[in-house]
Amino acid sequence: MNEPCLGSSTPLVPPLYQSSVYVIPDLDALDRIYQGQEPGFIYARDAHPNAQQLAAALAALESAAWAVVCGSGMSALSAAVLAVVRQGDRVLASNRLYGRTTQLLPQELPRLGVESATVDASDLDAVRAALEARPRLFLVETLSNPLLRMVDVPALAALCRARECLLLVDNTFATPVLFRPLEHGADLVVESVTKMIGGHGDVTLGVVCGRADLAGRVAQVLTVWGLMSNPFECWLALRGLGTLALRVHAATANAAALADRLAAHPAVTRVVYPGRPDHLDHALARRLLPAGFGSMLCFELAGGREAVNRFLRQAPGIPFSPSLGDVHTTCSHPASTSHRFADPAERAAQGITDGLVRLSVGTEPLAQIWAELVKGLGGREP
Repeated sequence: MNEPCLGSSTPLVPPLYQSSVYVIPDLDALDRIYQGQEPGFIYARDAHPNAQQLAAALAALESAAWAVVCGSGMSALSAAVLAVVRQGDRVLASNRLYGRTTQLLPQELPRLGVESATVDASDLDAVRAALEARPRLFLVETLSNPLLRMVDVPALAALCRARECLLLVDNTFATPVLFRPLEHGADLVVESVTKMIGGHGDVTLGVVCGRADLAGRVAQVLTVWGLMSNPFECWLALRGLGTLALRVHAATANAAALADRLAAHPAVTRVVYPGRPDHLDHALARRLLPAGFGSMLCFELAGGREAVNRFLRQAPGIPFSPSLGDVHTTCSHPASTSHRFADPAERAAQGITDGLVRLSVGTEPLAQIWAELVKGLGGREP
């Protein structure tokens, strides 16, 4: 089918290229595309225009030399790890990570001959000692899931450079609006685009970006392991980027106000938010997150699982949704979702109790969110 003639006009909105394969005029053109001598696409598993457009926009946001878009946040993390480790290598990781990440390291990597170990990434002396084992890669989250512990990325980057270890940062909770790890010495960054970057609960995507010399390896892993994204979801995510900063700042302002209100409510026994002075990493967060502390917070209810169930039933306007980053406020229960398969002793050590609720704050009017929270907490203002 012939392309329509647009004349001197161009579409304001980037087109959706919903094609799995592309037509090439001859073998010479095919060779030039494969050798990078001219632009073009061959097969959507390798690359397609919508992924390329989204990747370019995300690379600019992250201050990165390159970016590649993957089919999910976990596929982005897998691509980053697979690109740089090989049999006999060792991966060091924070002991506070997303539940599926904690499964990937000890369960899947050993089958490839890659060992893993964990360390308290907030303890620089412990990290320094762990790096003596010469790991190839150190994996951390800017703000940990779910308890929002922050790591000192610049300090960790310096320690890793001294031991020739690559630093990989999952920046999903902060987003490049609030923090850009590559500007602070990280080598690789992953984001779950499914979350705040997508922002509307309608895409499942991830992105990897980083140092210029790592681009080729990540791109190769992406296509060989089949981790590519699909065009429509890339198109949706690119559309959402136009409001990313507005959404992040609005949701962050709501989260800061709600954290203080929840802390004053008699039904709440604990609030976890890095913008509050009682957070363990508040001083570090003030230094590294001058534009705001993010849209995620946790609060704890006395009474454990039953108290959480009661809250969920009484606050239907805050949907129980085991993800995060939507434009609307949602909540989750880490002990039953993100950390369901984590060792119970480790959950307890981290403070992930049965009464802990993780709130992903949206952009609705603050009064609307608070009114629904009050209903969930028994209908009484503090």
